[in-house]
Amino acid sequence: MRNISLIVKRVWKSAFLFAALSVLTVSATQAQDVVEGRKLFKDNCASCHTLDRNSTGPALTPKLTELDEAYALKWIKNAPALIKSGDPQAVEAAKFSPAEMTAFTRLTDDQIKNIIAYAKAGEPKKEGEAAAGAPTASEGISDFSLAGIIAIIIVSIIVLVVLGRAIKLLERLILQKQGVVLVEEENVSFGTGIKRLFKNKKFVFFFILCVIISLGSFGWMGMWNTGVHTGYQPVQPIKFSHELHAGTNKIDCQFCHSGAFKSKNSTIPSANVCMNCHKSVQATEKYDGEISPEIQKIYNALGYDPASMTYDKTKEKPIEWVRVHNLPDFAYFNHSQHVVVGEEAIRKEKGLKPEEPVCFACHGPVDTMEEIYQYSPLTMKWCVNCHKDTQLEVKGNAFYDKIIEAHEKIKKGEKITPAALGGLECGKCHY
Repeated sequence: MRNISLIVKRVWKSAFLFAALSVLTVSATQAQDVVEGRKLFKDNCASCHTLDRNSTGPALTPKLTELDEAYALKWIKNAPALIKSGDPQAVEAAKFSPAEMTAFTRLTDDQIKNIIAYAKAGEPKKEGEAAAGAPTASEGISDFSLAGIIAIIIVSIIVLVVLGRAIKLLERLILQKQGVVLVEEENVSFGTGIKRLFKNKKFVFFFILCVIISLGSFGWMGMWNTGVHTGYQPVQPIKFSHELHAGTNKIDCQFCHSGAFKSKNSTIPSANVCMNCHKSVQATEKYDGEISPEIQKIYNALGYDPASMTYDKTKEKPIEWVRVHNLPDFAYFNHSQHVVVGEEAIRKEKGLKPEEPVCFACHGPVDTMEEIYQYSPLTMKWCVNCHKDTQLEVKGNAFYDKIIEAHEKIKKGEKITPAALGGLECGKCHY
């Protein structure tokens, strides 16, 4: 009987230790689910949905919280097909908005579950930014996932201790029935108990393994997010509101960022572009008849006197804007190639509405940003995934017509020059 007890003790302890470590490892891995879900949401859902308020589509946090996950998977995967099948719930959901829900057949079930996990967990906030709703600069492990890992470790330790005591009590009962005289254990202090606990090799192994897994998870996420500046929002010398200009006043992006449609760079507009409007629009209503302080900063940069409507070049000084979207020096990106040549393909892939500029695909809903911030991660993985998923619209596109024509010449063995392949474009050589 004693041997059986010892065997049970060893098997249960080993089995439970293995199960606890397995759960901990899986939890540490799945701690990235909400983070990955946030990225997928920003790339695929944010053009029509927000988490906490209705937009083109319903607010996702309350909707996905009440919706069965299996049904949510089918809906997100291919909503048009579900509606077409006559599913009553799908038909009713389609009445929310005249805009048809995009089918995301390319997303795997795990990716959709990550989006659902993010929607239920909500957007992590920076300290002091809850009211403003500003984005977070870090995409690390969420508080919910971190609390889950800590809870699992604590519960595992408690269960191990309780299980050990239960086995010990059973052993004592068995020995008493066999007539073995038991020596009562002396009561020891808490400190002594802790010392004895750390002399237990299995407990020490379990503790060290937990520490390694936890530190490894934090280290991995820290390294993975190094150089990723999603949510980066520097303080600018002038508080320019994209929400007011692009949203309320419906000013086209090209009016200020004309370079995006014809060159590599989108270009920052000169203060003279601002003066096209602000020579007349001075926003004096809120400032007791005085010119808005932010508009005055434009006048100061140009040495402009609004009273006499003259410029003093000796008082000119450049506006030192802080760059928000930064790419490494070794990374080449051409705005015109994307917003002109690839416009239709990008629009289709990102599900943009006709009235929304293609710029929203990467820069997010700029027309709702009081101050501009980095919306997308701009990582190599993010760019590569878009290039892998986006289907090119080549018919009727002059750029691809030239490429096809050049390929036909190559097939026939005719003369072909770099110029025929776009070799005279400035962006091919000049940064």
